[in-house]
Amino acid sequence: MAVLELENIVKRYYHVTALEDVSLSIEEGNIYGILGPNGAGKTTLLRIITQIILPDKGEVRFMGRPLSRDDISYFGYLPEERGLYRGMKAGEEVIYLAQLKGLSRSEARKKAREWFEKYEITSWWDRKIEELSKGMQQKIQFIVTVLHSPRVVIFDEPFSGFDPINVNLLKQDILELKQQRTTIIFASHNMASVEELCDAITLLNNGHNVLTGKVHDVRMKFRENIFYVEFKGDPNDLYTALKVPFQVESLESKQDIYVAHLRFNESVMPNEVLSMLIPKLTVMAFKEVLPGVLDVFFKTVRQTMLK
Repeated sequence: MAVLELENIVKRYYHVTALEDVSLSIEEGNIYGILGPNGAGKTTLLRIITQIILPDKGEVRFMGRPLSRDDISYFGYLPEERGLYRGMKAGEEVIYLAQLKGLSRSEARKKAREWFEKYEITSWWDRKIEELSKGMQQKIQFIVTVLHSPRVVIFDEPFSGFDPINVNLLKQDILELKQQRTTIIFASHNMASVEELCDAITLLNNGHNVLTGKVHDVRMKFRENIFYVEFKGDPNDLYTALKVPFQVESLESKQDIYVAHLRFNESVMPNEVLSMLIPKLTVMAFKEVLPGVLDVFFKTVRQTMLK
């Protein structure tokens, strides 16, 4: 079931078009990536979903009905530009912002204590935000975003400012939210994380939706029929074993094992290649090499620039 549906969204700022006829559908419990270069319209799209700004045209539907102000408590939003009150104490700020999302003070305090204990940061409770490091502030901001158990959590560059250890902790928290059927949307330049976490993506460029789909399907769409092979034997036997045209993209030796990347025509299937190799070589590993999300990103942007 689609939690969010955006249909023909248009947003303009004076003579600049931030979004032009953008449509997408986000399924419940999915992790959905919004990608694109700087100025593509990612943050504008997230701000429309969170009702910070309104579209000039188009409609946003939540749970099958038009999104309204009454739905704000169902959303959690972590903006790229963090928005904590620097003079407030960390614990009191979390409680205050949770109350704005509909929690009672006692419930907000209880949940805040649980999150501070989970992150082992109870010693920060009475410290002002301005006294905390950027990484510490990021954790507080994350707690504020998810404390009220929203149905949809939206992250704009969520890994910005985190060291690798805390990035991994945040990834685990995102996966835990997914297990709870929370729908997660995030905009990120971290393509490796997008590939690792996302079920589906939309790629924006110059305000247009230029590519949408499940991550695996998108990668398959851009496949180049390159296969990775680890084998033992004479590498010259590759040429006698393979009865179809191919190119050797790379060939390296690791002691007595060879590693090759072979490119074939689109009509050649993996089982066909493997069945030709096995009689001639000892195949240790074999797989198709699909392009990563970063490769797809660059290819799609280049294609749209040429149009």
